[in-house]
Amino acid sequence: MTMNIAVFKIGGKILDNSNNLINTIAQLTQLFEDKIIKKLILIPGGGFLANFVRSIYREFIFNEDLAHWIAIYSMDYNGIELKRKFPHLKLYDYYETLEQENRGMFIFLPYKYLKKHDELPHTWDVTSDSITLFLAKELGLSECFLIKDVDGILNDKNEVIKEIPASKFKEMRELGKLFKIKSNIEELKERTNPIDPFVTTLIEKYNISCIILNGSKNKTRIFNYFKSASKEEKIYTKIKL
Repeated sequence: MTMNIAVFKIGGKILDNSNNLINTIAQLTQLFEDKIIKKLILIPGGGFLANFVRSIYREFIFNEDLAHWIAIYSMDYNGIELKRKFPHLKLYDYYETLEQENRGMFIFLPYKYLKKHDELPHTWDVTSDSITLFLAKELGLSECFLIKDVDGILNDKNEVIKEIPASKFKEMRELGKLFKIKSNIEELKERTNPIDPFVTTLIEKYNISCIILNGSKNKTRIFNYFKSASKEEKIYTKIKL
């Protein structure tokens, strides 16, 4: 599998754990050096900063628009930190400049572009997952990749669902047919439903698939997805139209 361009969202659980982050960037760099992907665009998640904004929003109930933009600005901050840790990555906050590049590994800071193209709802249902899919649409791509610390969407038997239509995923979520972790801890609950609620709406609207890959330490899920010839060897979830 070779690609001219691919967009990867680097999730908060990857950004906030140095071992996970090193493993993820190493795999993506290897894919670039092996010429599997010519142009990689990395979209940083909001991580702990966005979660902090969410917590104070719930406590103080300040303006939802303000919370939306502060959470997106936290993505920019994490992108700047990502560049500091991995100097070989190029950093852009102007979409037009990024679009002109034909080859390389790039971090894109979305705040300025989204301020100019304010098409997504200002709600907590929209996170960096939906923003990544929206940017993939803007780039004319048919899919995007979400790098997280989970293998994908799990069914009620704790098995990874490799491919599922967005409509079926929404149905399973509503009917409680996804794997349930018996815990009151929000972080654990999110592991069984690791994408934001608005992603499926965008998949159906734009016909762009969303592939979840696990970038955690000691795992090679990202590299294997692109390098392995056997579908059975790959571990992922693809949510499609």
